[in-house]
Amino acid sequence: MFSTSGLILMIPALLLAVWAQIKVKSAYAKYSKIPARTGITGAQIAQFIMDQENIHDVGIECIPGEMSDHYDPRSKTVRLSEAVHNGNSIAALGIAAHEVGHVVQHSRAYVPLGIRHFMYPASSIGSKLAFPLIIGGLIFHNPALATIGIWLYSAAVAFTLVTLPVEFNASTRAKRALAGSGYLEEDELAGVRKVLSAAAMTYVAAAVGSILQLVQLILLRRD
Repeated sequence: MFSTSGLILMIPALLLAVWAQIKVKSAYAKYSKIPARTGITGAQIAQFIMDQENIHDVGIECIPGEMSDHYDPRSKTVRLSEAVHNGNSIAALGIAAHEVGHVVQHSRAYVPLGIRHFMYPASSIGSKLAFPLIIGGLIFHNPALATIGIWLYSAAVAFTLVTLPVEFNASTRAKRALAGSGYLEEDELAGVRKVLSAAAMTYVAAAVGSILQLVQLILLRRD
């Protein structure tokens, strides 16, 4: 069902994804063991940054799991994994600040974030229905069905592309906030930059992979 050219096309995406995962896990493993000299925790730095930004209607919660940290705009809650919420490592502070970066984006009506929220329903539907429709179209020789599936998958690809500026901007805000906080010295900030840069590469790898997958599906549809 999959052409040789399509499979070859996916090799760079797979290699990039593996490299990005190795890089982020390596950076996290290293800097999660190095405590900040001030001893401030992820929850404390998150609250500090929000106070500095005059944001007082967002809560902070501790949740289970590793690297499960996220900001929920619906409930206006920053959810930090236990290692980040209670931890005082360089990695914990960087991750907590990054999630608050999303809080600031939401508070300031950052346009790409709004676009991503608007696109999410279509992207979610597209990612779930695209492959069944494409496979069904190919099996039953129904080009129209396969084409609908490709268009639905295109919505998911567009979502990954919009995610890139959102994540990079959140990291930029995090690094700027930490640099101005007075809680981290320059060598510690260098560690934060490495952690956030490694994390950003996972989004780049996801975007590249989704684009190449879309190209593969288009080639498959034409065969």
